[in-house]
Amino acid sequence: MTNRWVYSFGGGGAEGDASMKNLLGGKGANLAEMSSLGLPVPPGFTISTEACNRYYADGRQYPADLAEQVAGGLAHIEKITEKTFGDAANPLLVSVRSGARASMPGMMDTVLNLGLNDQTVEGLAKLSGDRRFAFDSYRRFIQMYSNVVLGLDHHAFEEILDDHKDRLGVDVDTALTAKDWEAVVAEYKTAVERDYGKPFPQDPQEQLWGAVGAVFQSWMNDRAKFYRRMHDIPESWGTAVNIQSMVFGNLGDTSATGVAFTRNPSNGDPRLYGEFLINAQGEDVVAGIRTPQSLTKVAREEMGDRNPSMEEALPEVFAQFRDVAGTLERHYRDMQDVEFTVEQGRLWMLQTRNGKRTAKAALKVAVDMANEGLITQEEAVSRIEPSALDQLLHPTIAPDAERTVVAKGLPASPGAAVGAIVFSSEDAERRGTAGEAVILVRHETSPEDIKGMHAARGIITARGGMTSHAAVVARGWGIPCVSGAGDIAIDAKNRNFSVRGKVFNEGDTVTIDGSTGEVLAGSVKMIEPELTGDFAALMVWADKIRRLKVRANAETPLDARTARQFGAEGIGLCRTEHMFFDEHRIAAVREMILADDEAGRRTALAKIAPFQKADFVELFTIMEGLPVTIRLLDPPLHEFLPHSEEDLVAVAEATGLDAAKLMRRARELHESNPMLGHRGCRLGISYPEIYEMQVRAIIEAACEIAKSGKPAPVPEIMHPLVGKGTEMKFLRDLTDRTAKAVLSEQGLDLPYLVGTMIELPRAALRAGDLAENAEFFSFGTNDLTQTTFGISRDDAGKFLGDYVEKGIFERDPFVTLDQEGVGDLIRIAAERGRAARPDVKLGICGEHGGDPASIAFCEDVGLDYVSCSPFRVPIARLAAAQAALAKKS
Repeated sequence: MTNRWVYSFGGGGAEGDASMKNLLGGKGANLAEMSSLGLPVPPGFTISTEACNRYYADGRQYPADLAEQVAGGLAHIEKITEKTFGDAANPLLVSVRSGARASMPGMMDTVLNLGLNDQTVEGLAKLSGDRRFAFDSYRRFIQMYSNVVLGLDHHAFEEILDDHKDRLGVDVDTALTAKDWEAVVAEYKTAVERDYGKPFPQDPQEQLWGAVGAVFQSWMNDRAKFYRRMHDIPESWGTAVNIQSMVFGNLGDTSATGVAFTRNPSNGDPRLYGEFLINAQGEDVVAGIRTPQSLTKVAREEMGDRNPSMEEALPEVFAQFRDVAGTLERHYRDMQDVEFTVEQGRLWMLQTRNGKRTAKAALKVAVDMANEGLITQEEAVSRIEPSALDQLLHPTIAPDAERTVVAKGLPASPGAAVGAIVFSSEDAERRGTAGEAVILVRHETSPEDIKGMHAARGIITARGGMTSHAAVVARGWGIPCVSGAGDIAIDAKNRNFSVRGKVFNEGDTVTIDGSTGEVLAGSVKMIEPELTGDFAALMVWADKIRRLKVRANAETPLDARTARQFGAEGIGLCRTEHMFFDEHRIAAVREMILADDEAGRRTALAKIAPFQKADFVELFTIMEGLPVTIRLLDPPLHEFLPHSEEDLVAVAEATGLDAAKLMRRARELHESNPMLGHRGCRLGISYPEIYEMQVRAIIEAACEIAKSGKPAPVPEIMHPLVGKGTEMKFLRDLTDRTAKAVLSEQGLDLPYLVGTMIELPRAALRAGDLAENAEFFSFGTNDLTQTTFGISRDDAGKFLGDYVEKGIFERDPFVTLDQEGVGDLIRIAAERGRAARPDVKLGICGEHGGDPASIAFCEDVGLDYVSCSPFRVPIARLAAAQAALAKKS
């Protein structure tokens, strides 16, 4: 049976549709869909993603029957266009573009004007009546093909062109004549033969297969692999190849090319947004080679641009384009990102896809479309990527901040950032990954800059528009970006830029405001975001849908208030050891550690107790009756002592403690593997007076709140690192004995719960034993992942990247829960715990509690709540709603 590798489209019909994205890639599926809708799409065909996967499976060899099917696809285009591929008099020219199922802007390769050679360029000149246009197209093709397929550096070609322009005394490409372009083409061909060792290929079939191979191979280039890792795109998806009849936006002043969004991708405003260039090809817009013009008159006026908008320069075509854009948005029921070309007054649609957008825009678009009746509230909730909400949870420039504006560009990606200037992607990556805040400054960015862009806090480019590479990538990552800041003169060699007479050197601090396009001198005051408006509306809808409760990990009043602001429904993890490190109580903690006997420890603990009680009173007050899970002391005692001899002496002098005794005790407490040492409940068993003090402080604080008339809390007292049922019974008895004594003293009867943190595989496997005395389990997935894999997360960074890179781990198990191993233990614990105690409360409090994929697992297992850092609470609320929707569907 013959495999089918090729699917054609155009001429009012198609062999595919939008549902075939996995097979045809996003671009190919949508080209087929637009063709079937009767929209003006240049005819073409798609080589499937399955062909790409077969190509790699067979050692980078094409499937045997692919050539015949490609020939059939070319015949389909030839029939509709009435042109012939390779014919000198009436040549068919094609574009060859990649198209994976997930959008990967700029990560893979494209070749335009394919089919041009020394003969067909003459035929194109005669057919078009424009020799200048024909040779402009030929030089573009030579440069693009030489870079993408032959692997030659594009800078060599740019230098040749710049030299020609300098000799002619012109600044723009459009000033070159036909003879000028012929001379450039000749020099380009000479450069190819010199650098490649062979003449530029003249056979259109050789050109075509070279381009197809380059697109397949670009699926495995470094920048594509990096992008896939960043966006969790599997390598196994492969890329499709789209081969399509060329239409020309560089065929005079009634021709143009552009990129548009049906709504504003930065803020979600429901109006057409985009850019175009007259007498240009599509690469000119996205590569930032020329600064584009606005699509609409209103946008042009807002930008203060004097060049006419498309609405003004090509009013009839613009009206048609606006109708097509509306049709596409209604058909796909989402904001569309479209590419188009106008060839001598005729509109052609080259691409549509769901547009990438900022979190702010995504919220507005989803809420607006639900209110417009285009989608349901449930669909609106499902459309927001939970992790994208991070974009809304970072500082912006304060309205009253002093702003010393040094340059103005385009507001390419919203948000604000402060950092030290760097001028290379490599420096940005090196310094950024070391924890330094840097702002990457470039003439323009290219896909090769992707690692430095990701490491930077913000990006400034001197050239390029709102849809340039820098703008699109920055918006996708939520990184502030100012593009097209033309006043900036960059001197990369001397590592500085100058603007309006002022020089900024590498390392100088600047602030960028990606929402206004401004570059500001120095570090400017920021404010925290307020989650209102569209965010609040979407959260209300999400909260109606979700089953899982969302709590926060918090132990300070600031954390607790932040958690409440973001909608937390309680505290799922209060780490009491963080309270012990406070400067006012650390001396008493150390006194307790140094004590020779229980009496000495109790004396020191009595000094800590009032602080502990006050901590809990404040937390209970802020949480207003919501559940608060308090983990009793967990880390080994040596963590509270100074680590170096010098520090030990300094502490002894400052506190009056005996230096020699401090040193001796530090040595006694030293452990080879403290993660598995004398910590957690093992401390409570060796030194029960520590846990007694903490339990007493918790219950006394609850009583104080109850007596004050405020909403009474239900404290959840959690014992860490329990592994045996007998341990849990000992700790339960200790807790109940202490709590009942306090309640008796206070004359109150307040509820409280006693439970444990499941952090050990044995605890999960013997959960039924623990549940006999534990009323809740909180899965501490940070430690459970460590103990299951036998990997220290503090050291894992040295090698986990290798495991992900080599496909051993699909994702870092400390970021996204390992559902096969750690997840199995959680399932077992849930089942066995419920069998022993049907009403046992189950939650998760590791970092995974804020990870959307892990939250979906928690919903599937039927946990009662997740707990995460305060700033991830909104992400967890949305992810929990989406998990509930997924389970229902």
